[in-house]
Amino acid sequence: MSAPQKTTGRSLLVVSAVLSSLALSAPVAQAAPSPSPSASATPPANMSTVGGERLGQPGTQVELAPGVPVLPKGLSARSWIVADAESGEVLAAHNAHWRLAPASTLKMLFADTLLPQFPSATEHKVVPSDLAGVGSGSSLVGIKENETYTVHDLWLGVFLRSGNDAVHVLSAMNGGVKNTVKEMNAHAEELQALDTHAVSPDGYDAPNQVSSAYDLTLIARSGLQKKDFREYCSTVTAKFPGETKKNKKGKKVRGTFEIQNTNRLLSGDTDVPVYQGIAGVKNGNTTNAGATFTGVAERDGRVLLVTVMKPEKEEHNRVYKETAKLFDWGFKAAGKVQPVGELVPPRSAAQASSQPSAQPGANASGEAGGGSGAGEASAQPAVGAAAKAGSSGIGTALAITGALLVLLAGGAFLINRRWPLPDLVRRRR
Repeated sequence: MSAPQKTTGRSLLVVSAVLSSLALSAPVAQAAPSPSPSASATPPANMSTVGGERLGQPGTQVELAPGVPVLPKGLSARSWIVADAESGEVLAAHNAHWRLAPASTLKMLFADTLLPQFPSATEHKVVPSDLAGVGSGSSLVGIKENETYTVHDLWLGVFLRSGNDAVHVLSAMNGGVKNTVKEMNAHAEELQALDTHAVSPDGYDAPNQVSSAYDLTLIARSGLQKKDFREYCSTVTAKFPGETKKNKKGKKVRGTFEIQNTNRLLSGDTDVPVYQGIAGVKNGNTTNAGATFTGVAERDGRVLLVTVMKPEKEEHNRVYKETAKLFDWGFKAAGKVQPVGELVPPRSAAQASSQPSAQPGANASGEAGGGSGAGEASAQPAVGAAAKAGSSGIGTALAITGALLVLLAGGAFLINRRWPLPDLVRRRR
């Protein structure tokens, strides 16, 4: 086993403003097209304009000017977006609202919807019906019937191995797949991710299951407000419970096995180095969707989100290579390029901003605490994910120092155009 990976911290600068000086208004979206992915290699002429008129236009949208670096050459993805994770500014985009099959990046919506439902220490014994409906050829973490797992174990299986078996067990705990999908779609609407329509909770190819680069970026931004979401999506390796067996002495024992995150910008590969400042989020790959990926990374206090969907060039790890190029461009262009749109706030945040004051006990992501450990009202450091994952210190590239929240008078939280992300601790290379 390799030595524990070390992490160091860097605080993100949180810029606040008086609530009344920044009135938020939810943009008016076009009538949503029917929820089906385009079978054509050509984007629709009319797409959603959530986040700005230019984001609804086909093709590449960017404001090049003196001092702004040109976009990387050789980008082949059908759709991509580069955005500032805190300000919400979209620095550049390509077919941002093109509805495409999302693959396992849809698990970000699953996690953002269900994480508050169950405390991480909750235990669940798996029964055969929990695993019913797992698609043939699905990615699996290796859950066994009649074995007991904690919710923490199950989420590690979802994020690291993209385990559809873990997704179905958590869905069963949440009242079943049908109920879970219903809640996911309701949450997508709340986030104004209006291109998104979930059919399966795990992202497995299904008719009419779609999302967009814009929506996946919105969803990731929401998820990153949650402490446990940040922990899971940044964990590189962890120990996962195995099957109970009898040893040579006839005693029942249950060992563990190691699982590794399939996000190659986080874990690295032969042709893809670990990306400097990477901190998550989620990858996916199916026959229909091709390769999809949403990532978050930080350099010099700037946090960017990049989503890439379905690169056309057939090359190993192509989705990560194009993502890395877009991150490199974004960090060079940030502060120089004029945005072409914005990541809109959730409906509830937009509505709250029009009220005299925000409701006490809710933060900028709309969290009010709960079983997931989200919505902390203090800046107390969290336990490192490696220790919580039982991974002997190997498990995280991103440990959590706690939520840095901006308070208004009377204990209410500021809601404005900036979504301050909590302080992050990242692996340095």
